[in-house]
Amino acid sequence: MSKIEQATEMSKAAAANEYHSKDFEWEELKLEVETHPSLSYHLSPFQPSLSPSSQHPQAWSHFHSRHSTGKFFKERRYLLKEFPELLSCEDYSKVLEVGCGNGSTILPILRVKERTSVYACDCSVEALERAKQNLECSGIIHVMERFHPFCCDFSTTPFPNWLACDSCRNKQLEKLVHCDSEVNDNDRTLTDLPSVQNSRCCLGGVDFVTLIFTLSAIPPERMATAIMECFSVLKPGGLLFFRDYGLYDMTMLRFEPDKRVGFRHYMRSDGTLSYFFDLDGARNLFVGVGFNELELEYCCVKSVNRQKGKSMRRVWVHGKFQKPL
Repeated sequence: MSKIEQATEMSKAAAANEYHSKDFEWEELKLEVETHPSLSYHLSPFQPSLSPSSQHPQAWSHFHSRHSTGKFFKERRYLLKEFPELLSCEDYSKVLEVGCGNGSTILPILRVKERTSVYACDCSVEALERAKQNLECSGIIHVMERFHPFCCDFSTTPFPNWLACDSCRNKQLEKLVHCDSEVNDNDRTLTDLPSVQNSRCCLGGVDFVTLIFTLSAIPPERMATAIMECFSVLKPGGLLFFRDYGLYDMTMLRFEPDKRVGFRHYMRSDGTLSYFFDLDGARNLFVGVGFNELELEYCCVKSVNRQKGKSMRRVWVHGKFQKPL
């Protein structure tokens, strides 16, 4: 990509399709919801009869099989505006995308940053294959050399040792560290770097972790463990970027009472889970495992369905957290 082409892509990313995040006040929406009789069941205490951990292990694979194109595959270029550190990062930075899905977060990063590598995991092999296909069709030069997918459910399984070995995690090193212990071949999945295979050492951790609409898909009782896994592979001073569903988002209010599986926790008809965060809950999760809070706020976006003439109020939680030096 030439410098002119790169500048053009960066300009497009910065514009982010005139993305807005403060179209309405969250407190006003909160008051409206909490005083609306027909929505009271969303606020009542809940004793789940169905364990959230009973989510079918293939639910997300089936989801990605059904939704491989169209509205479920749009590059999230707005994230480069929301998290400008991904644009200004140094060459050869390493990004871990957790729950990469079909690659909608990965593509804009690799398109603009030619010397950044992305390590992308998902619990669904189907999703990883979709992401690989989308990147292969992207036209980005040398993109497959900088895209390293692996299958992992970070809520139940530690990240593989080749990403950051126990020694590196304990020492919290910033740079590539040659490990004293060998990495088990069984831990290697899909695409390990040749340098890692040859030298038998890990990557020494990553500079950034992106956790975009992923945490809400796992049971709440596993969230702290999952975030701790992200913390453990992030270099000291590294950043975690978080974006997920916020309390009183339109999609939450559309769930019927029989879809509740917990407080602010729902199961879709396809078996996938969805949790809706408030700021205090998100703060407690990330700060509780050792992160420093840099940014945490509601993004309130009003979108219009022109075909139906309806206005939709979307609420997301935007967070930026740093691992202490």
